[in-house]
Amino acid sequence: MRGSKKWCRNPDGRYKTAFGRRDRIRNLAKCWIIWILTVGMMFSFPLRLSAANENLTISAPSAILIEKTTGSILYEKEADTRRAPASVTKVMTMLLIMEGISEGKIHKDDQVTVSEYAASMGGSQVFLEPGETQTVDTMLKCIAVASANDACVAMAEHLCGSEKVFVEKMNEKAKELGMTNTHFVNCNGLDAEGHETTARDISLMSRELITKYPEIQNYSMIWMENITHHTRKGDSEFGLTNTNKLVRQYEYATGLKTGSTGNAKFCVSATAKKDDVELIAVIMGAENSKERFKDAITLLGYGFGVCRLYQDEKMPKLKPVKVENGKQETAELQYANPFTWLDTTGAKFGEIEKKLNLPEKIKAPGKKGETIGTLDYYLGKEKIGSVEICLKETIEKASLKDWIHKMLSRYCHGVIEISGYIV
Repeated sequence: MRGSKKWCRNPDGRYKTAFGRRDRIRNLAKCWIIWILTVGMMFSFPLRLSAANENLTISAPSAILIEKTTGSILYEKEADTRRAPASVTKVMTMLLIMEGISEGKIHKDDQVTVSEYAASMGGSQVFLEPGETQTVDTMLKCIAVASANDACVAMAEHLCGSEKVFVEKMNEKAKELGMTNTHFVNCNGLDAEGHETTARDISLMSRELITKYPEIQNYSMIWMENITHHTRKGDSEFGLTNTNKLVRQYEYATGLKTGSTGNAKFCVSATAKKDDVELIAVIMGAENSKERFKDAITLLGYGFGVCRLYQDEKMPKLKPVKVENGKQETAELQYANPFTWLDTTGAKFGEIEKKLNLPEKIKAPGKKGETIGTLDYYLGKEKIGSVEICLKETIEKASLKDWIHKMLSRYCHGVIEISGYIV
């Protein structure tokens, strides 16, 4: 009988069941169904970077890893826990100094006079003396390389008249950047009650600094350099050595700032670049300097291992759009910004498709910079991002005078055409 069980004896004397053809097919089908369901469950949910980075061993209590261009978060651990930042505070100090230079408030060759108060700072310093003068450029080197507390205060006073006013500017800038868990008490990071921030907030100000002022790398990557003290006692040489050992230990390092105090323990905002990917790794509260740098290298290595940056260098050329009821017949368009997309899945960039989303015409009036459409990017059916398309110029609504002028212009143009045809 087809499909019936048959019994046969094994060499050891035990019996086994031999299934018929139908039973074998049925069981094979069950196996296939189980396999398909298993695979389906594996791929029915998107792979998350957090699942992959669970294997990372970061000893520090707080850490974060972000990509610079997009701001994408690749890893975080207690990233919003408030902690003392030590000299990583100086990232904000350097940001305001660079901003002052950019806005023309100060210049790199300006002479900065050291006050009694600035010279009295303890901790890491370059032993500036009261009345001593140094250029803004030299002060920046002292801050970025040697983490000089005295140079920080001298620059704060030079920019704002007092450290107090400068610190107010620091807190204003922090709010502007969305650093919601930050409060600065001083400009150098010495332990003080209420002086605290988070790994996430440090990544925000670090990103702002290296994005707007990439030339800060010219200071943060100095390993050793001498400065000259100009005092009433005469001139003397003083050697600067970078506190950021990653400058020598990690081939992709670009900066940025270390910090350590009894309260903060060991911290670092480490920036690095490999090919076209730039990363920022922030470590707070490490037990020692070795662990601080080890954690930073672990995060950076992980980031470079999974990240690829897609940048569209051939965005479609935009044609003028027709204007209804406007002084002008057409309006020029422009992209609000270039398109960049961070991939962590190994996607094929050649399969990315672009779709213009624009109206055939727009109604006047319209302001310069006003968004009227988008350029959308897709990978398969998934939309991975878009860029706004906006007006390149302001367009005004046509007045009665403008309408009369248009009508006359069209009439005259038509007469000329007809005359030319008759001739």
